[in-house]
Amino acid sequence: MDQGVGRGRRETPAGAAAADRGAGGRTGAVVGSGPAASADGPSLAASPPAVAQGAPATMPAAAAPPAPAREAASDDGAAPAPARRRTVVIGGGLAGLVAARTLLARGLAVTLLERSDRFGGTVDGRSLGGFQLDSGAESFSTRSATVPALAGELGLGDRIVTPDATGAWVQLPGRDLRAAAQPLPNSGVLGIPADPGDPAITAVIGRAGSLRAALDRVLPVGSLATRSGVSLGELVRTRMGEEVLTRLVAPVAGGVFSADPDDLDVDSVAPGLRATMGRLGSLGAAAGALRKAAPAGAAVGGLDGGIAQLRDALVEQLRADGADLRTGEQVSGVTRDGAGWTVTTEHSTLTRRIGADAVVVATEGRAAVDLLAPAIPALADERPDPVPGVALVTLIVDVPELDARPRGTGVLVARGVEGVAAKALTHSTAKWAWLRDQAGPGSHVLRLSFGRVGDTPADVGLASPDELLYRHALADASNLLGVGIDEADVLDWDVVRWAGALPHASVGHRERVARIRGAVAAAAESLAVTGGWLAGTGLVAVIDDARARATALADVLLRGDTGAPM
Repeated sequence: MDQGVGRGRRETPAGAAAADRGAGGRTGAVVGSGPAASADGPSLAASPPAVAQGAPATMPAAAAPPAPAREAASDDGAAPAPARRRTVVIGGGLAGLVAARTLLARGLAVTLLERSDRFGGTVDGRSLGGFQLDSGAESFSTRSATVPALAGELGLGDRIVTPDATGAWVQLPGRDLRAAAQPLPNSGVLGIPADPGDPAITAVIGRAGSLRAALDRVLPVGSLATRSGVSLGELVRTRMGEEVLTRLVAPVAGGVFSADPDDLDVDSVAPGLRATMGRLGSLGAAAGALRKAAPAGAAVGGLDGGIAQLRDALVEQLRADGADLRTGEQVSGVTRDGAGWTVTTEHSTLTRRIGADAVVVATEGRAAVDLLAPAIPALADERPDPVPGVALVTLIVDVPELDARPRGTGVLVARGVEGVAAKALTHSTAKWAWLRDQAGPGSHVLRLSFGRVGDTPADVGLASPDELLYRHALADASNLLGVGIDEADVLDWDVVRWAGALPHASVGHRERVARIRGAVAAAAESLAVTGGWLAGTGLVAVIDDARARATALADVLLRGDTGAPM
């Protein structure tokens, strides 16, 4: 579809519709950290796309695979110098790029294989209406130094910015949508209030809801703090009641994780919350304690110019430092070859085999399991269920009334709101000063997210046509912001789809990850698996896990122990 006024340019990331076609790529997903950094919550921003590089020609299938690194004898008869160990990273999303950078920094040779025609996975950008806008993640959690530190190492430290302090709103069900919209309280964790009696909380959950939630202070904690298999929904419902769950926690969880609270493993999405509750005696006290323990300042940050700059800088540095980065490489097999590995890929009409001393699998979960299960049968039972997809509609509008930022940085939508199909709206020019300065008075960038867990084919979401999504986005933006927006106000618009890659930590996630890690470690120390499906939601979790797995792998290679052959 052509780009222009009133017409959407479909921006479907390569590989997004091929979640189950094997490894070597990343299916679309919007990664965020914290409520305001979610794929679906009030947030998103900008940056130029990476330059795709075609895969260089290598050997045809009939050729023997290159052997893993060996020691080379010196000309003067001295002891042989150790050859540079060779690693292959499968998957060129953020996890794969960070793993490759970590391995390269340890002196290892790195070949990175990406199925699609670009790198970055859910960290991507594109141009729309004269702006460079992020297509996926647009902010990161500042409760960890992980992303700021990486940005600094990549020369982007001076571009770190914080969002507007006005915060987001929540749209609740009601006949009068304007009256049913409330500022989203931010005193607790994931919508769990530290003080249910706070007037801002009572405004959202009502007097009866506040009284029920106050029972949390006197109810015995019992086994809820220690037993396994507890969901976020069960914890909140039991301690604070249904109103807190449906009107506060569920909209936040839907925005951050694109999941229902009853399906989220509480220990994975809110580490330490139950233990703190057991120690302090109430969920509210625990939520308040975790909030106070976080660093001062905004909970999220971004980059002036957009998060996609992280991807671009990583790719540029990897190429400059000698990494072999390949796109369009569909990995079809990973097999043990003596002390090393052979990675088989399909590129155009060629089958290629690459020898390696170690392998990092950094694809999405289903592709990773499909790739490794033939060699590690125990993984077959751990194949994750399909995960939700999301359609993001971006509107660039000329509506001066939005200069007042009527709903702060955006709106999270509770279930059951009639007349609204979107689950969230981000008012990007209200959230980010750098984008607001570029747009100037009267011009605004709005992003609406469609698609929830449990949607039926009749619901507006990932599979809906562009034109239908556009019409709903116009109507929903008007209703959620309380300002009329019609087609004549639209300067440009587009649709970005992320299919099958919004992984979330369902109940039992930690135990499942432990089983997967154990099976991989038992197979060989020279194999690692990483990515959001194991690490959890958010740039911080993905980066930390990829770096940790790559560091452990480098330690194994550099001490010369690659594990017993399978």
